[in-house]
Amino acid sequence: MAKETGRKLIAQNKKAHHDYNILDTYECGLVLTGTEVKSLRQGRASLVDGFAQLDGGEAWLHNVHIPEYTQGTWTNHSARRKRKLLLHREEIEKLIHKTQESGHTLVPLQLYFKDGRAKVELALAKGKKEYDKRQTLREKQDRRESDRVISAVRRRQRS
Repeated sequence: MAKETGRKLIAQNKKAHHDYNILDTYECGLVLTGTEVKSLRQGRASLVDGFAQLDGGEAWLHNVHIPEYTQGTWTNHSARRKRKLLLHREEIEKLIHKTQESGHTLVPLQLYFKDGRAKVELALAKGKKEYDKRQTLREKQDRRESDRVISAVRRRQRS
């Protein structure tokens, strides 16, 4: 059997970039049961309401939905259980200090397999206010509009 290499994306939290300013990202391993891994290999998961919490020197992932494995028996897992994150001690200490600042939180951005192992990309984030979200949207629309104008000018120059 060949070893699995590369990166296979399972789920991503697109809304996180809209709701938060991403300050820093960390790659974490996950402690999973067998049926959770099998369910993830089918490409089924949701990070929508997920968040991470530091408790007693350990990192935990909450509210990430990994549906029950369809061929699972009584050993099946519960879909929204809290899962332990695997981080280095120094990273956990650094995150504890940073999350104690007001408005900072830990949000999962992506869930993926890297060389056959389940990983989660965790972001240290600061929540955006409503006017920040509007400003970000306005900047995105302006950038899109300017790109459209530039491409139209380039098309005219070619012909």
